[in-house]
Amino acid sequence: MTARRDAASKITIRALTQVADLPAADWDRCAGSDNPFLAHAFLDALEQSRCVTPRTGWQPTHLVAENSAGEMIGVLPLYIKGHSQGEYIFDHGWADAYARAGGQYYPKMLSAVPFSPVTGRRFLVAPDADFDTVAAALLQAAREIARQYGLSSLHVNFLGETEANWAQGHDMLLRIGEQFHWQNDGYADFEAFLTQLASRKRKAIRKERREAIERGIEIHTFQGDALTHEHWDAFFEFYIDTGSRKWGQPYLNRNFFRRLQETMADRVVLVMAQREGRWIAGAWNMLGSDTLYGRNWGCIEQHPFLHFECCYYQAIDYAIRHGLSRVEAGAQGEHKLARGYLPVPIYSVHWLAEPAFQQAVARFLKEERAHMAGMIAALDQHSPFRQVTPTEESE
Repeated sequence: MTARRDAASKITIRALTQVADLPAADWDRCAGSDNPFLAHAFLDALEQSRCVTPRTGWQPTHLVAENSAGEMIGVLPLYIKGHSQGEYIFDHGWADAYARAGGQYYPKMLSAVPFSPVTGRRFLVAPDADFDTVAAALLQAAREIARQYGLSSLHVNFLGETEANWAQGHDMLLRIGEQFHWQNDGYADFEAFLTQLASRKRKAIRKERREAIERGIEIHTFQGDALTHEHWDAFFEFYIDTGSRKWGQPYLNRNFFRRLQETMADRVVLVMAQREGRWIAGAWNMLGSDTLYGRNWGCIEQHPFLHFECCYYQAIDYAIRHGLSRVEAGAQGEHKLARGYLPVPIYSVHWLAEPAFQQAVARFLKEERAHMAGMIAALDQHSPFRQVTPTEESE
């Protein structure tokens, strides 16, 4: 895309075909350090490892905003997509309806972190710039590119509630989904967390943790310099085996994990299970400033509750020990509720180039939001936490 200038705000917008076209310091100044998935190193690792390329259906088209002095003041991670894989906000029904109406839904435009259903900022505006002005210029430019190339739509996935509400005020349609997150209420240790659960749930978790490490299974956590190629080789074997059985072809390759080790090892938390000197399972997490993000799990031996131990209970343990506010354990999974992970809303915003289709989707989303609010409320009624009586509150 040729650089364009926003006449009202004197902001120049240009598009990049790869993250590497920008210095890491400039990108990270806008992205901040809270969320590891927005870091230049993470997105660059996806591109340089060829996990994210036009061939895999992800064509980077990142938008950069610069002020009149040529200083970078904002960025929007952006991709032209040839499918809806690796997004976790499902719009396959929209694509089918669009095709039945005689349209071509793909390619479309998406702002998201590839293969990562984690909430975070999407309009990455520098801290000393005006958010509304810069973000509006980025959003307008994205829609202009969509029109210029005849793309069906623009989607922004897993943005925070504040950004979602802002985007809704700029003609984007709001969609609400749900995930299950664990919240740290200042627990001293895992047992302190368990005391807040109903007795039946507390006993069930203790039983699961005991049985998970039967048969001589040991659990280890690795981070930073403690991570070795041996750990990554083993985890990649788990990832490939489990991914192939679940969804056909895993999204990430070994080169990606090698680059992650080289550039972001301090933000990786790898939980590994070992039996009789052999690595048998593992869970990959990424560390934010106050959040542990669960990403992928894999195993080559099946053992009862080992998945829950590595992915959920070890993550809670880690968060408590390091004073983190929450654990985001990835997409979907109502089974997480019984293990202390409560339902929370997640947000995405959407724009369809065809006005009639935009109106139809708007009607659908209005009904879906009401349904989702009811679902989250219903799930809350099944919380594993103890119900505090009025007498206990007064005490």
